[in-house]
Amino acid sequence: MTQGAPSQEPKFAVDLSRGFSAWLATQKASIAITTYQVGKVIFFGVDKDGQFWSYNRTIGRCLGMAVGTDRETGRASEMWVSSDAQLYRYADILDAGREGPKGADLYLAPRMSYVTGDIDMHDLGIDADGRPIFANTLFNCLARPDPDHSFQPVWKPDFISTLLPEDRCHLNGLAMRDGKPAFVTAVSQSDTFDGWRGHRRDGGVVIEIESGKVVCEGLSMPHSPRWHDGRLWLHNSGEGQFGYVDMEKGAFVPVAFCPGYLRGLAFMGDIAVVGMSLPRDNKTFSGLKLDEELAERKMSPRAGLYFIDTTNGSIVHSMNFEGIVTELYDVCVLPGIRQPAAIGPASEEIRRTIKVADFEG
Repeated sequence: MTQGAPSQEPKFAVDLSRGFSAWLATQKASIAITTYQVGKVIFFGVDKDGQFWSYNRTIGRCLGMAVGTDRETGRASEMWVSSDAQLYRYADILDAGREGPKGADLYLAPRMSYVTGDIDMHDLGIDADGRPIFANTLFNCLARPDPDHSFQPVWKPDFISTLLPEDRCHLNGLAMRDGKPAFVTAVSQSDTFDGWRGHRRDGGVVIEIESGKVVCEGLSMPHSPRWHDGRLWLHNSGEGQFGYVDMEKGAFVPVAFCPGYLRGLAFMGDIAVVGMSLPRDNKTFSGLKLDEELAERKMSPRAGLYFIDTTNGSIVHSMNFEGIVTELYDVCVLPGIRQPAAIGPASEEIRRTIKVADFEG
């Protein structure tokens, strides 16, 4: 930098497909992503004038995220999100008819948190009773937050012999069905410390929680299982494939190829919102079939979101990210919300934002 030159702040830019903002406005929903790489939750929507809206807040090393809705209106009203060593619950603090910053129609503020320690929390779910459950990747299990402990383990795969902080199988994904945890994904069936790393190319599995059975295997670093419209959808991330599990055949059915390492999946009706990251140049991401697919298709990897029609596999819209955000983890849809915003847990604004419950006296 030359003397006297203005400092260069890190940049984040979004390249939208043509007509995206107008299309998003018709969906009556907005989008949230986590990027642990820069420690932020980023929201995307449209403002009152139909212009593209982006808003971000620093959370920490955030991966898993889940959105809860109001039971009467179906509108997004809360969000759970993981961080370095905590699990936060955010709630909408806007009274009816009020607006948040710059016209936001959802203003999420942290209302409580559980201190879990660094357990490498991945996917999150909210059950029928409104309680969170999460993939505890370091301990190879599903767990719930606990007021007196770092976590309460509730399920583990049969091949995991004991709960130790060894990330043996890299259990990362959680699919909820009818308000209950139904399926998980793991990169391998290893029961030794860090054993999953030797099975990244074809050792991935989908496990049904109730029976403990492996319902699909031979996957490459699977992520983001989601039950939607009677099917279990997920990413075969090591091959850049989005698709679903044929339960009768026990096989993964690819629906679309995406030029990135896939993590994060949500739905707007028939449209799947798929998160893509740039593969890191390290032992975790190297040597996967994704590299070969990109080379064969003469494509460079991309970071951003693809919007895929699940009925035919076509890409209907895209958001390509440029600048500092190159890795995503989770994607959520916020139904009924046009323009979301939030308060960071360590921001100055949280000191000045107070909401008081009704007086009981």
